[in-house]
Amino acid sequence: MVKKILVPTDFSSQAESALKVAAQLAKKNNSEIYLLHILEMPVHLTDLMSSGASAPAPEAVFFMKQTHKKFEEVLENSYLDGIEVIETVSFEDVLNGIIDATKKNDIDIIVMGSHGSSGFEELFIGSNAEKVVRTSEKPVLVIKEDCNIFEVQDFVYATNFDDEDKPSLVAAHQFAKQLQAKLHLVWINTANSFKTTSETEEKMNLMISDLPIDNYTLNIYNDINVEKGILNFAKSVNAGLIGISTHGRKGLSHFINGSLGEDVVNHAKRPVLTFKI
Repeated sequence: MVKKILVPTDFSSQAESALKVAAQLAKKNNSEIYLLHILEMPVHLTDLMSSGASAPAPEAVFFMKQTHKKFEEVLENSYLDGIEVIETVSFEDVLNGIIDATKKNDIDIIVMGSHGSSGFEELFIGSNAEKVVRTSEKPVLVIKEDCNIFEVQDFVYATNFDDEDKPSLVAAHQFAKQLQAKLHLVWINTANSFKTTSETEEKMNLMISDLPIDNYTLNIYNDINVEKGILNFAKSVNAGLIGISTHGRKGLSHFINGSLGEDVVNHAKRPVLTFKI
């Protein structure tokens, strides 16, 4: 059950789209929303605030007042009526601020906006959503633009049908039931890891045979790589949501191997829900 939702915000249009989706989830589950502001200040002020100084610098007070004013403006939106929204402020960088707030407040799901990135920006910077997906132990729902999450009729969940993915698949099924959406489980077949239809179907059926799931389809989709296969299959069924699990590789192994979950989050135009294995 989703009782506590974390929404990081920089007050951009992407962040507002995420907050609207979080509001839909909150109303459905009677949840609280923790609205997290990452207060980006000059380094010397950040250090001063982190040290717990008894008298914050006047500049820091100004930044905090401006942030609180924006928070008050956000609360005036009618889509937040009847929802408890808790203001949270972090003086850390975006990634650490989100992860720490998730642990501190016992968050069930992170809902965040993203504009994605590509080319040189993707290689050297990456999106904040991508970094959170790589690191978070909790599910992350990434929103690119305004959408009604409860009008999703088809939810694509990509899996390799290994036992380690069972908990994530069950969680995805529970989310699909909440949305009253059909769950489309898909295996992406590529030339590099080709499997025949018969052996793939055998693996699929073996994995789901003891899982408490219903209202789903089993699918095999062929493409040049797994990421393109997920995105193209989701397009073919007009999915309103894509789900995928992630190992959250870090450091050199991440740079060399990449991460499928992060790539899908970065390049999908549809909402993406990730689960950490």
